Amino acid sequence: MKHILILADGLSAKHFIDRINQKRTGDNHFVLVTPSPDFSMPEKIAVDMEVHTFDPTSHSKLREVLYAHHFSMVFVVLDSPEETGESLKNIRMVDEKIRVYLLDHWDRFDESDESYTQVFNMHQLIANRLFDHLPNVPLVAQNVGLSEGEIMEVAVPFGSSFAYRHIGSISQVKWRIVALYRNSKQILPTSATMIKPQDTILIVGKPNILNNIYLRIINKEGLFPEPFGKNLYLILDMNFDAEQAINCMQEALYMRERLDGRGLVVRIVNPGDFQLLEEIKTLANGNIEVLIEYAESEIATVITADMQRYNIGLIFTSMDTFGGDKLSAELFALRKLVYIFGETPLYTITNSIVLMGDNEEMESISSTSFYISETLGFDLCLCNFDPEGDFESRKMIREHYETLSHAVHHPINIEEKKVNPVRALAAMENILQIAPLTYDIDTSSLFSLFSTRSQDHLLSSRKHPKLLIPVVPEQ
Repeated sequence: MKHILILADGLSAKHFIDRINQKRTGDNHFVLVTPSPDFSMPEKIAVDMEVHTFDPTSHSKLREVLYAHHFSMVFVVLDSPEETGESLKNIRMVDEKIRVYLLDHWDRFDESDESYTQVFNMHQLIANRLFDHLPNVPLVAQNVGLSEGEIMEVAVPFGSSFAYRHIGSISQVKWRIVALYRNSKQILPTSATMIKPQDTILIVGKPNILNNIYLRIINKEGLFPEPFGKNLYLILDMNFDAEQAINCMQEALYMRERLDGRGLVVRIVNPGDFQLLEEIKTLANGNIEVLIEYAESEIATVITADMQRYNIGLIFTSMDTFGGDKLSAELFALRKLVYIFGETPLYTITNSIVLMGDNEEMESISSTSFYISETLGFDLCLCNFDPEGDFESRKMIREHYETLSHAVHHPINIEEKKVNPVRALAAMENILQIAPLTYDIDTSSLFSLFSTRSQDHLLSSRKHPKLLIPVVPEQ
C-alpha cells in the first residue's frame, strides 16, 4: 500500500478528489489536509481516505502528519500562492527528496527550482488543451511514456499519401504505426492492413520524427515518393546495363529535378568499363552519390543495405536487371516504388496509364498514381480494357478513382473499350504505365504467354516505362 498526502483547497482540488473517488485508484491510502472546514467532499467516500482540517502553512501540524506515514508523494492543490509556497517550504523542511506535484494557478512557481517538485501550470495546461483542438495540429500523449510527444494520434484525411496504403509498404524507420481506429473500433494492424481515409492511426517514435511523419500524413503536395521513403536510387548492373547506362543516368537526373532536388544515389555493380564509370561520375553533381561495388556480391544484398542507410523511396532499374537474379522478389520485399526503364524516355512522356485489375490492388495504387501524375504534369487515364466488354464488374474501381480525383483536384480520363488490353497498350505512345508490384509478378515471358491476367503481361513489352507500386494482399 502506498501513502499519498494531498493538501487541498478550492474548486480544482474538489474535482481532483472527486476523480480519485470515482476511479477508485488501486491499493492506496490517501491523507487529505484542507484548511477549509467547508471543503466539499464526495457524499460517499469509496477509497481509503483519512481527512484532516488544519492550515498546512502550520509547520508543526504538517510535520506531525508527515511523520505519521511514509508518504511516497505529495499533491499540493491549494487556492492561494502564499499558502502553496509556505506549504511547500514546510514539506521540504521535513523531507527534501519526497516527490511533490504542485498546481500553479498564478505563474509563480518554476519547476526547475527543484528536481523533486513537478509544477503543473494551470494556464499552460488550458492553453495546451485548446491548442490540441486547432485544425492541422497533431494530438500527442501528455501523460504517457516520457510525455515528450513520442506517442501521437493522427487522423488520415482523404487525399493523404498514406490513404489506401498497406502498412507493410510504408518505410517506418525510428517510428511505428502501432494501432488504427476505424468506425469507433480499434484495429491492431499487420503489414497487410490497409490505411483508409478518415482512419485514425496511433504512431510511436522520436518526437522530432513524429512531427515530420505528421506533416507527411496530412499533406499531399511535394511528397512523392513518400511514404515509401525520401530519396531516389539508380541500380546499374553492368552485366546488363552497360549500353544504356548513360541514358538511365540522364532519366534519373530528370526525375530528380522534377521532384525538387531529392537525393539521388547511384549504385553500380559488376563494373568493368572504367571510362564509362568516369562518364557517370561526371554527370553526378550536387546531392548525388555514386557507389561502386567492386567485390563479387549478390546485388540483392548490396541493395538491401543501401535502402535503410539512404532512406530510399524510388528505385530505378532496367528490365533485364529487374528480371535477373530474382531481383523482382527482393524489391517486392523492400516495399519500395520501382521504376523500370522503357524504350520511351521519361522526359518525352505526357500521360500515365493505370490498367484496371483486381479491386484491392487498384485501390492500393490509386493515391500514388495521382501524386506522380500531378507532380510530373501527366494526364492520368484509367483504362478498363476487356475483350468481353464486362465493364460493370469494375464499377467500384471507377467510382473510387472518380472520388479520389475530386479529393486531390487532379483530373482523370476513364476509357472503357472492348479490346485486348496488351494490344491496346502497345498501340499507345508516350505513356508511363502504373501498375501494382505483387509478390507473384511474372518475369518469365514464356509463362506469361499463356496467362489471362494482364498483370502477367506487364513485363512482356519494353516499349513503355513502368512505375510499380508494392501491394501486400489483405489478410
